[in-house]
Amino acid sequence: METDDVPDGAPTADTAARVREVIAAAGVSQREFARRVVMDPSKLSRSLSGTRRFTAAELARIADEGRVDVGRLLGARPREKATAPAVGVEGGRPLQIVRETVRLIAEHGFHAVRVADIARACATSSAAIHYHFPGRAELLEAAVRWCMDEDTAHRAALIAEADDAAAELRQLVALQTPRTAQQRRQWAVWLDLWAEAARSTAVGRLHSEYYRQWRETVADVVRRGVAQGVFRAGTDPQAAALTLTALIDGLATHVLSVSGPSADRAADAMHTALTAHITHTILAPRP
Repeated sequence: METDDVPDGAPTADTAARVREVIAAAGVSQREFARRVVMDPSKLSRSLSGTRRFTAAELARIADEGRVDVGRLLGARPREKATAPAVGVEGGRPLQIVRETVRLIAEHGFHAVRVADIARACATSSAAIHYHFPGRAELLEAAVRWCMDEDTAHRAALIAEADDAAAELRQLVALQTPRTAQQRRQWAVWLDLWAEAARSTAVGRLHSEYYRQWRETVADVVRRGVAQGVFRAGTDPQAAALTLTALIDGLATHVLSVSGPSADRAADAMHTALTAHITHTILAPRP
């Protein structure tokens, strides 16, 4: 069972009930609440069911999101001088910390980013960063998870707008082509995290899970396209997804290696190459 030291006491059986009240008051699903507090949904579920204890940092983030004092979650009497939750910060302090961490990683690389740098970017103290994320490992995991959730949400929104599977696949390719500053930042973070995944079991598991979801998304699109008749009959969805995602990864790495006008040309070349691959190997021939 996972535990952690918690200020003003320790989690009790009633803590889970109080967290449930906070989630209910938020008016969102349990999975969405987990996303907002940058927590593994399975850990939140186990903690709510009593098979796992909430950590101090998790309760701090939950309290921040619910705009309540962490002592309330623990069943303690309200303190006379309770620490007020962050106000005026879009998404709350934990998400601000994660967003700034992602931005700094994209600009400088994970190992060059210090907690003091993150605190300065958030206009807060290092103690406040550690209050929500005790260590660099947990902060990196939160950054990975946030990137995963953002990418998944963008993909879902684009797919919902497409008329058929062929349009869906084109949308996915456009989303993964690093043209904008935001797309380049996202890819810069992923390149850094690939290196971390090779050294860190925890990040490696997250990385593997993200790619499993990403490739399955592409495979599902191919599967629908075959059923709709817009993709070649007999196309293996898993094999097609593996090849296409590998091409995207390799070409995007090349785009990120150049800058200025050269990056724009490289992004155009990447998009052209991916479109040609889809046309010649996946799309059904025109009658």
